[in-house]
Amino acid sequence: MTTDATSTGAPPARRPRGRPGHDREAVLRTAIDLFNRRGYDATSISDLAAELGVTKSAVYHHFVSKEALLAAALDEALEGLSSAVEAASVATDGEPSSVRLRTTVEAAVRILADNLPAVTLLLRVRGNSVLERSAMERRRHIDERLAVLVRQAAAEGDLRGDVDPDVISRLIFGMVNSLTDWYRPGGPMDADALAATISSVLFEGLRPVPDGVVR
Repeated sequence: MTTDATSTGAPPARRPRGRPGHDREAVLRTAIDLFNRRGYDATSISDLAAELGVTKSAVYHHFVSKEALLAAALDEALEGLSSAVEAASVATDGEPSSVRLRTTVEAAVRILADNLPAVTLLLRVRGNSVLERSAMERRRHIDERLAVLVRQAAAEGDLRGDVDPDVISRLIFGMVNSLTDWYRPGGPMDADALAATISSVLFEGLRPVPDGVVR
């Protein structure tokens, strides 16, 4: 004979509390993926809800607007990069600028690899809103702090003297940012190996040329 809550006198089982569907993190991951595939302007909250298989109100439970989703995505991309560059810029332990520069580049590569979709989205914003322009300004600030480290390392004689420091900065930015075009997590090279490889290629190639030696 089977028993149920009524026959045993036990109280009925409570349903789990909370809103059914996806949590905030899942909503953000899916939104970033859609923004990258379709473009931010071309993606609506209805599109996101359909992708998640939930109602629009379930999306709004986690984010008040599409712009709030974009803000969270851009913050994710910018905060790690900003922290890495700021830490190197304010270092006071007497480390050469070239060491701090190399450490910063390796950290930036790891952050990009770990947050690839969000960084990809960051590199695609074009200043179509106040939020996007603010993100671009924050990105320019990060680039400039890194460029200062490059100029300091060049002035200390630790980088090639036959290459303009501004060109070196652009080469570094170009190589690191290009990861969004071809690097895919889960492949044969993890983030640490990727950072070491890029660092080696960059800084071995930027090592000063001894007098009388032609590269």
